[in-house]
Amino acid sequence: MSRFARGLRRIALPATVAVGGGALLYSYRPRNIPGFEGPAVPPPIYGADGTFKLPRFPKIKSREEQIAELKKSNGEEEEYDMLVIGGGATGAGVALDAVTRGLKVAVVERDDFSSGTSSKSTKLVHGGVRYLEKAVWNLDYNQYQLVKEALKERKYFLQTAPHLSSWLPIMLPLDKWWKAPYYWAGTKFYDFLAGSEGIESSYFLTRSKALDAFPMLKQTDLVGALVYYDGAHNDSRMNVSIAMTAAVYGATIVNHAEVTGLMKNDNGRLCGAVVKDLISERNGKKSDPITVKAKCIINCTGPFTDSIRKLDDQDCKEIVAPASGVHVILPGYYSPSNMGLIDPSTSDGRVIFFLPWQGNTIAGTTDEPTTISQNPLPDEKSIQWILNEVSHYLSPDISVRRGDVLAAWAGIRPLVKDPKAKNTESLVRNHLVDISSSGLVTCAGGKWTTYRQMAEDCVDAAVKEFNLPTKPFVNAPRVSGTEAIDDGAILNGSCQTHNVRLIGAHGFSKTLFINLIQHFGVETEVAKHLTESYGDRAWTVAAMCKPTDLRFPARGERISRLYPFVDGEIRYAIANEYAQTAVDVLARRTRLAFLNAQAALECLPKIIDIMSQELKWDRKRQEREWKDTVAFLQSMGLPEPMLTATRAQVEKGKLDFSSSLEYKMYSRHDKPPVVEE
Repeated sequence: MSRFARGLRRIALPATVAVGGGALLYSYRPRNIPGFEGPAVPPPIYGADGTFKLPRFPKIKSREEQIAELKKSNGEEEEYDMLVIGGGATGAGVALDAVTRGLKVAVVERDDFSSGTSSKSTKLVHGGVRYLEKAVWNLDYNQYQLVKEALKERKYFLQTAPHLSSWLPIMLPLDKWWKAPYYWAGTKFYDFLAGSEGIESSYFLTRSKALDAFPMLKQTDLVGALVYYDGAHNDSRMNVSIAMTAAVYGATIVNHAEVTGLMKNDNGRLCGAVVKDLISERNGKKSDPITVKAKCIINCTGPFTDSIRKLDDQDCKEIVAPASGVHVILPGYYSPSNMGLIDPSTSDGRVIFFLPWQGNTIAGTTDEPTTISQNPLPDEKSIQWILNEVSHYLSPDISVRRGDVLAAWAGIRPLVKDPKAKNTESLVRNHLVDISSSGLVTCAGGKWTTYRQMAEDCVDAAVKEFNLPTKPFVNAPRVSGTEAIDDGAILNGSCQTHNVRLIGAHGFSKTLFINLIQHFGVETEVAKHLTESYGDRAWTVAAMCKPTDLRFPARGERISRLYPFVDGEIRYAIANEYAQTAVDVLARRTRLAFLNAQAALECLPKIIDIMSQELKWDRKRQEREWKDTVAFLQSMGLPEPMLTATRAQVEKGKLDFSSSLEYKMYSRHDKPPVVEE
């Protein structure tokens, strides 16, 4: 053996050990993982005088006060810098970005915050492993950039709203050994792209470990599994929190207010909008049009983008190509409580997710061209396709039945075309910010994960186009309810939404629910739900729960015995989140309509009673709420026989449809056998 070869052997082993050891140390290094930090402010404690002082959270203006603010904008000095049409994720995000840059902002939403696409997502905050696969195989740099941007935004979710978002391990089952290195390389590249934005590294599970982690998996042909990490969140509660945070910082936020027309000055430039308050009409009162003046108008209406563009220019070419995505909700026993599953190659090549969410299991989604409607119905063909795909990777012992579908809904994804591109038929890969000749700024496309970046790009474009006066935020509200943190310190007039904590985030920690149990005597499941839905505002929600007159729980009457939603949430939603209808509460403040349509119907009388007390509804309004809510629950998959249910039938528990033709389709269990005498 040559001297060179011997020398090479001497250094090869130490070098290998050093590299391997370095990789091991890097993998297991201590890290500050987003979402796992302690609370920014400590929980309240008993003072020296023996009193327990709850945080003093800043109050937001009532809805009536916000409408009064809109009416003031007619004066020259009261004109808004920006009027945002649409209160979904993008519209609320634009409002929060603009108001924290020192701009005067108003938002009007025809229905409710997150009433459209923003509440009907897969509940994931993800870069998109499928997009990454396309980027690699097609050598597509734009797809790569899409994934990179989304992974960066994923981290901001965990930092600004740790109570509403969390990390979720997702399993990718393997049925062939040759797939292991392929998918292993893919998940490791995903980890690499995430970099400091990542969490735990992806890892391989042997067949036995995969079945231990996900016992419902089909054992046939299973050779192992890969597990990678992505984010999950409560989409509509996130949306509402973004809007309410903007309101705390001074934005005028009004839901159930429809834009009926746009106003132009003598030069043909937009200068405002005409708005109608729809709640007055629901109460049987006349609603006078409200003139809102603003320097710029932002169109963030998702699938309804073209309807606003046509108010500006009737002859404009439509840019939205709507696609329908159906999801179904199954009982929690279909998946482990802390691990999801992805099937990257279904029977027709689409991706399907199978994820734990709010104690149940969510499965979806489909992707079909559709027409635009306010509450689209999930079609039976899509529901059956999802159930069929789910059955392929679950154990044959588990019968996947139509009756196990607790809720189903269809969301409309607003894919868009660039009206100024050479090929106006090609879809925009990411998102679009377009400014018309009259000054209408349209922000469309994108996805939930990148809402903050969309808002930043939109506000940047508006500031540049209209010379809007951004400035440092002086005397910022103490969002945490304490003097411990000055939230205004970072607000220097530039975009800071990647650092702005949403309401509820400051005092949240993984153990906050224990403090809530010990002080208010609420059930453990309820306490966990409240802290994970409201963060530190759970103190206020629990305080609004009526005493039960029981030893335990001392507070918190469940509105449905199957789920941890309690009466205080309804009062909090009305007082602090502008809930105006029963659907607002059932679908967007709590998530009961999305989790179980039948349970939502069963608790509707209680919801209407509490809201009637708080909002002083008369009998006519209560009857309208019943009718409108039952109609909405049809879009959530409520069984056909129940669509004609009366309040009296529901209150008396007379919802038996065992004799109907649809029994087998909708029943959760088999018919009891007839016992012979």
